[in-house]
Amino acid sequence: MKPSPTLAPSAARPAQVDAPPAIDLDCNVVELRQYTLHPGQRDVLIDLFDRAFVETQEAVGMAVMGQFRDLDAPDRFVWLRGFPTMDSRARGLSAFYDGPVWRQHRDAANATMIDSDDVLLLRPAWPGAGIAMRGRERATGPLGTPLPGLLDVSVFQLHEPASAALLRYCQGPMTQTLTQGGAEVLGWYVSENAPNNFPRLPVRQGEQVLVGFAMFATPAAFEAFSRSGVWARNVQPALEPWLMGPPKSLRLAATARSLIHG
Repeated sequence: MKPSPTLAPSAARPAQVDAPPAIDLDCNVVELRQYTLHPGQRDVLIDLFDRAFVETQEAVGMAVMGQFRDLDAPDRFVWLRGFPTMDSRARGLSAFYDGPVWRQHRDAANATMIDSDDVLLLRPAWPGAGIAMRGRERATGPLGTPLPGLLDVSVFQLHEPASAALLRYCQGPMTQTLTQGGAEVLGWYVSENAPNNFPRLPVRQGEQVLVGFAMFATPAAFEAFSRSGVWARNVQPALEPWLMGPPKSLRLAATARSLIHG
């Protein structure tokens, strides 16, 4: 989020946030953004982000799909931003990052960050595979109130673009195993290989990935699924020929204003 070069959280922060209109975008292009922050700065950034950078991005045609704390990395902030098309991505990012809100707050936001360039540009793995966003509304209530659920994001590094055979395996055994293990499978994505049309914000190019998003009701439910070993026994061996290495798993907890939550 750092196209150009610490505010303390606002003391005047409202106790309640009214829910804005439901999102009315099909997110056919998605950024999975992972930020490494200076120690102790994650809540500072979340406070600023949730106050200043949600509706202002959506006002220019983008969807702030979800904001998360990484439960395994106290200085990592993860969020998802969606766009209808690559062309709308370029227009929306230009409007926001050249606009007054980013100009006002960019120094405070950037001061929290060590690195903001770990970004995967994704598209739904097949028609209808993306996270359904239409009709989702943000929770109301105090900004510090935690939301339920644990979002498991699995990133599979591939030797080559996802094949039809891999996607069939994804639609079948991979999804079935997660569902039978108690997860709600929200979506599957693959690399969007179009050139980055907003180079002021770098993305990881030249990589081929499959990314799955699965919501568990609680961290304990996720741990029970992991301990069961069913994925390692029944799914992982068949995946190996497609993979460059072990998958990366992110255990994420939604911030109070995340549209995606349990």
